[in-house]
Amino acid sequence: MDVQERAEATRRYLVEAAARLFEERGYAGTSISDISAQSGRTSGAIYFHFSNKEKLALAVVTATLDTWPAKIAEVRASPAPALDKMVSLSFAVARAFRDDVVVRAGSRLWMERRAIDAPVPGPFAAWTETVTGLLRDAQESGELAPGIAPDTAALTVVYAFFGLHTVSEAVDNRARIEERLRGMWEVLLPALQAEPDPAALLARVRAADPAGRTGAPGAAGPAGFTDPAEPLPQPA
Repeated sequence: MDVQERAEATRRYLVEAAARLFEERGYAGTSISDISAQSGRTSGAIYFHFSNKEKLALAVVTATLDTWPAKIAEVRASPAPALDKMVSLSFAVARAFRDDVVVRAGSRLWMERRAIDAPVPGPFAAWTETVTGLLRDAQESGELAPGIAPDTAALTVVYAFFGLHTVSEAVDNRARIEERLRGMWEVLLPALQAEPDPAALLARVRAADPAGRTGAPGAAGPAGFTDPAEPLPQPA
């Protein structure tokens, strides 16, 4: 592993260490000293990679946003019908919110963005664009009910989805998020489908998704977040 690769590995490791604390304690309740203790790195080593706590918080949010393009591309590449893709993507994202500490921390930091002395990018415009595209595909293929405007329906879906996450986090720390998400789709799909049959669509999505079939939580964080074996030269 060369110096650049080790530097990137160290940054990823520090982002995960910080994410665990931001998710547990919030932005204001987490200090660089806390992150130093969590990561086993000196404060100087952390400042070597991130000039301040704000930059580290933004790196956690950016890591969260960087999680989504690969998931979206994977779902969109599927031969499944467009509405199936939309529902499948929602379950993949729900599991990431439940199981991935960086995603959970990014979500909490977004909610606490006014405490961060830097602009914090948000996810909603990109998600609305993605859902709008899938609903337009559904409209073109005849899956979408007549009279449904994809852009308006996309806003409703995104509002419902993220509202569900907010309530689920408050009620039981998202332990039953997949069950609650199925309930949401059982309400929304009859209005969206040209030929309403939410049970059949949800069964297809479940059958096509091994993670959905098992319902088993995934890893606590994204793969690769391990402490690099060879530390970089650090400032004194």
